[in-house]
Formats: sequence, C-alpha cells, structure tokens
Amino acid sequence: MRFAVVGAGAIGAYLGAALSRGGSEVVLIARGAHLEAMRRQGVRVLSPRGDFEARPEATDDLGAAAGADCVVLGVKAYSLPELAPRIATHLSPGASVLPAQNGIPWWFFQGFDGPLAGSVVEAVDPGGGITAAFAPERVVGCVPFPATELVEPGVIRHVEGTRFALGDPDGAESDRVRQIAAALKAGGLKAPVEREIREQLWLKLIGNVAFNPTTALTGAMLGQLGEVPQMVELLRAVMDEVAAVGAALGIDLPVSIERRLEAGLGVGDHKTSMLQDLEAGKPLELDCMTGAVIEIARKLDVPVPHTETVHACVKALRRAST
Repeated sequence: MRFAVVGAGAIGAYLGAALSRGGSEVVLIARGAHLEAMRRQGVRVLSPRGDFEARPEATDDLGAAAGADCVVLGVKAYSLPELAPRIATHLSPGASVLPAQNGIPWWFFQGFDGPLAGSVVEAVDPGGGITAAFAPERVVGCVPFPATELVEPGVIRHVEGTRFALGDPDGAESDRVRQIAAALKAGGLKAPVEREIREQLWLKLIGNVAFNPTTALTGAMLGQLGEVPQMVELLRAVMDEVAAVGAALGIDLPVSIERRLEAGLGVGDHKTSMLQDLEAGKPLELDCMTGAVIEIARKLDVPVPHTETVHACVKALRRAST
C-alpha cells in the first residue's frame, strides 16, 4: 500500500517510519526544519523497544497525497478546517482517509446510531467544512495510543505504546480496514480492528481531556501529576464527567476509570502534546478535547463543571501567552 502522512510531526513521523519499516510505500508531508532533516537523513526513532531509522520520501507538497491508497491526517485538529478542502482535491478515487488525531473527530456522529446521530460538532468542524470535504465512505476511524515527542528535527522519541485502534465508523469491519491494519502490523505496530471504534476513542478521550489541559496549566509531566493527591482527585472528577457524557451517548468504556487514570499517570516523565505545544508557542488542541465534550454535554444536559473550569483556565492561559 501507499500511504501519505499529512502532518508528519511526532505521531505522524513515528507512524510513517513504522509503515516504511514494514515495507509500505510512504510519503511524509511536513514543513520547516523537521522536513529538511527528514529529507537529509530520514526519520530516527528512539524507543525503549529498540531504536530504528527509516528513509521515506518527504515533501511539503500536498499534491504528494495523490495516488495514495490511504491518507493519514497527522495534523492538529485545529488545522483541519482550512486544510481539509485542499487535501480533498488530491485524493484518488477509492482512497481512504485515516485521522490519527487527538480528541473528538469530525466524523464521530457519522454512521452513529445513538443520540445526536448525524450531528456536526462545531468545536471541531465549524460550519461542517471537514464533513463536506471528506465523504463518509472514505473515513477509517483511528485512535492512536502511542506517546511520542519530537525531540529535534527528524528525531522522534517514542515513550510507550504501539497501538493504533482502527475501525469503520459504521462498524462494518471492511477489507480496507483489514489491509491498513496489516500494513501497520508489518511495521511492528499493534492495529486491532474494532467494531466499536468509539469505545476506544472515548477511552483515550477521557485521558486526553483530563491530562492534557492540566499539564498545560501546571507545566507538570504525567507522573508528576500523581504526586499531588488533590490533582489526582481533579483528574478523576474530569474523567468521571467525560465518561458520563459517553454513557449518555450509549458508549461503554472497555476499562475502568481507575485503570485509565493509573495508566496515564504511569507513563511517568512524558510531556503531553498540549504541554509540548504550549512550550513551543504553538496553538493548543483545546476545542477538540474539552470544547467538544462541553458542546456535546450541553446538548445532552449532562453536567460537566470540572471540565468547564479546566477549559476556561486553559483558554485564559492561551490568551495570556499570545
């Protein structure tokens, strides 16, 4: 298969390097010093599972997505409303779109048979532009669980996790999803095909919504959050609220809140993507996480006061830092 990774940052370059290692044809689409480093020396992955290098094609041209069997969206969620129509013009007939992103994706209510089916989440897809750009039949649901960091241009630190859960939004378990999963597995990744991909998405989401904003507010790494009992209680409260929103949608978590909380804190010395972005002076992926949860919660009349408070604090932080 041929993969084009649009937005080959920490997670995108890691995924692209693994796919290349597994024998897939890969093009990484990036920009800046990171792109130049990948052009010169490929991608170097530093991992407790063993370091490796890959030298896939790298470019800044979105047109390189043409001819790909699968276009991976590794860009930040806030970039997609502007990029989606441009990416769509380069998609080949039959090409799949695989968003490897944080938070609630634009496709969440597509092929959904629960409350709010067919809705557009304005916090993620204002005006429905992404929904219009990518036909639902192109979308492959993806929940990336690895923790990665871009430590320097062309060099990715893989902290832990190799699982990219995949699934058709309508639960079809199609051949195309199995083919993509096989390519990921050939690269040394875990790629389970899930009939209920939203359960995996919500499992990751409760951690994203709890951990990412609080690390941005405190500057703490994941393990450090667990050293303050009051912080642990706040994290648990946010997770409980997000789980309640999921329950109102008919989504059952595959593991308990306590296990999810312990797993996140157990990652240890890792900066979340939001803290990395804050320190780099980049925009924050807030709307697709706390913002989207709050929007859905209000439609369902589910109270989420702790999540609203954390959201407001990060919004104030974002404005103060610009």
